[in-house]
Amino acid sequence: MAHPLSRIIDQLKREPSRTGSIVITVFGDAIVPRGGVVWLGTLLEFFEGLDIDSGVVRTAMSRLAADGWLTREKVGRNSFYRLADKGRQTFEAATRHIYDPPPSDWTGRFELLLIGNGEDRDVSREALRNAGFGSPLPGVWVAPSGVPVPDEAAGAIRLEVAAEDDNGRRLLSASWPLERTADAYLKFMKTFEPLRAAIARGTDLSEAEAFTARILLIHYYRRVVLRDPLLPESLLPTDWPGRAARALCGEIYRALLAPSEQWLDGHGTNEKGPLPPARKLLERRFEA
Repeated sequence: MAHPLSRIIDQLKREPSRTGSIVITVFGDAIVPRGGVVWLGTLLEFFEGLDIDSGVVRTAMSRLAADGWLTREKVGRNSFYRLADKGRQTFEAATRHIYDPPPSDWTGRFELLLIGNGEDRDVSREALRNAGFGSPLPGVWVAPSGVPVPDEAAGAIRLEVAAEDDNGRRLLSASWPLERTADAYLKFMKTFEPLRAAIARGTDLSEAEAFTARILLIHYYRRVVLRDPLLPESLLPTDWPGRAARALCGEIYRALLAPSEQWLDGHGTNEKGPLPPARKLLERRFEA
């Protein structure tokens, strides 16, 4: 295995167990574009390359199903998983946030949502975070005007505020931990720059290694970018590292896409057989 990828896997092993989060990355990045259903055996083969025990993976899948993120269908002795309806809107919002270019048509105004203390408040909070909203105070959520409000927060009181004055800028700085997000982007680039350099030098990766590298690339990038509100450039520091991190992620992703898809062609299975080809949208990910 190529040395930079080995280091990334070693770093993953030093972190608390994130098997469920990696499963979500696999579904969002690779399985949904190929029909959305995958055999458990395909996932077990992938996680074997990360040296993650099959029992750990099975436990993670059971928890995701119990929490309503996945549904399981048994065909004989084989288990097949698909996204549950509950998670589809969250996945769609996250997909746009990760792969689409930042919006450029900002109006200078912000959406302000007020969430009550109902029993679905925790669900609303997670959905709003994943949609790019920040929270300066409990029950108060902010995002650039035009960001879609998830269905889970449809009952919120909605206001629109300007962000051009000092009060507006203080609201922004209290809503998102931009310094912490900047540090996370820098750490991401430090982790994956050696892989980019190795690919640029012509280092060969097997199809399995390319798929592993692609999933870990998005796994780490997703953890940062989903906490980034993607604010307009006029509201960001001049040295904001989010732009460079996105460029790095896109460069590596495009280099890994063909061989990683070839691995899925040969190893990805659903209840009907081999996974269908990916939609053309994969080629449009990380476009400028």
